[in-house]
Amino acid sequence: MLDITPMLDGWNYDPDEITVRLIEGADGKPKIQMRLDLGLLQMNYDGRPDGKRPNEFESIFHYYQNQLETHRHEFGSDKGYYLDPDDCDAISSEALQYYYRYLSLFHLQEYAAVIRDTERNLSVFDFVNKYAETEEDRQALEQYRPYVIMMYTRAAAHQALENNQPAEAAKRVKEGIDRIKAFFLQQGRPKLSRRSRELIFLKELLKELPHLETDPVRELRRKMREAVDREDYETAAEIRDQIRRLSGKPLS
Repeated sequence: MLDITPMLDGWNYDPDEITVRLIEGADGKPKIQMRLDLGLLQMNYDGRPDGKRPNEFESIFHYYQNQLETHRHEFGSDKGYYLDPDDCDAISSEALQYYYRYLSLFHLQEYAAVIRDTERNLSVFDFVNKYAETEEDRQALEQYRPYVIMMYTRAAAHQALENNQPAEAAKRVKEGIDRIKAFFLQQGRPKLSRRSRELIFLKELLKELPHLETDPVRELRRKMREAVDREDYETAAEIRDQIRRLSGKPLS
């Protein structure tokens, strides 16, 4: 059956919210589904989001990293290695897939996976910035660095809170603020940091941490994950019901 209507029944699209869910795929592996106005987007939880293996590598990024290592082995250094515009386009398009996934993962509160994907994309930015043939390509992804740092920082802070480490959460947010300030300084545009939405958001998050620390829903989510990890699904379902009552809406 090719019609996806049955999958969308009862799962309405809300343009003001990111609507995502975690499912088990036909292959038994976790999949992420994002509800869109004209249907849905499905991504693998691990590996490349679309499940493809370009040139038999986990990702295009892995492929070019391998090319760099081959070049170093042959020539003794990375001198003479570069990414042409087509290479950069391929890497950038793939990075967009990971953006959609870590955005979805954050709303699912899968913070460890958000950290994994944001760290990956920051490594992509470093790689392109160092090896792109043209200055235009070297700078193309840099405009997104503050946002990705912010998302990494948010995930790291929330993960620390879930582990009952409020001091670590505050430390992570402060580090994120410093990283974004350092970025604007490196770009020779320190004054832009005053208007940076990412910096403003992280400063507000730092103020809110004491309140987030005592959020009862956060503690219930942590207990629910523990119940799922030990395969106590009955307890997990009971906790899910408690969360629904407290939040006033169903879990994604």
